[in-house]
Amino acid sequence: MDEKIRKHVLRMIPYALYVATARHGDEVAAATISWLSQASFQPPLVMAALKKDGYLYALVRQAGGFAVNVLGSGQKDMAAAFFRGGRLEDGKLNGYPVEPGPVTAAPLLVDAPAWFEVRVTDVVERGDHAVVVGEVVEVGLRDPEARPLLLSETGWHYGG
Repeated sequence: MDEKIRKHVLRMIPYALYVATARHGDEVAAATISWLSQASFQPPLVMAALKKDGYLYALVRQAGGFAVNVLGSGQKDMAAAFFRGGRLEDGKLNGYPVEPGPVTAAPLLVDAPAWFEVRVTDVVERGDHAVVVGEVVEVGLRDPEARPLLLSETGWHYGG
């Protein structure tokens, strides 16, 4: 396989950007993710690829659930703020106000236009990421007019 062509072709898959968060006891984790998709209508399932060596993945496994904060177009700075994890201080995660999710208690970014909470049902560990499958157990919509932040809008690349 031509590696240059492989990278180009796989980068043609469109992705949005999200901030995934988890809480287990007093511990909190957060990371910007892009490999996420709905996987079932009934029950409502999503699948997310999380770095196996990341703190978010470890905490998701311990907590058994997580939240996904859907970022809106123009929120590139918020996405960038979670490339290196998350720190909760004075009700803010990496400087952004949060509230606890009603089901998982995972931090929900108040400025994100939408969010959902997930209970983990299955995990597939292959390669450098694990595919975490989970049932959507709660949702929230703050801005029904918002468009998602697409990776192509940022000029960044993650994939290939």
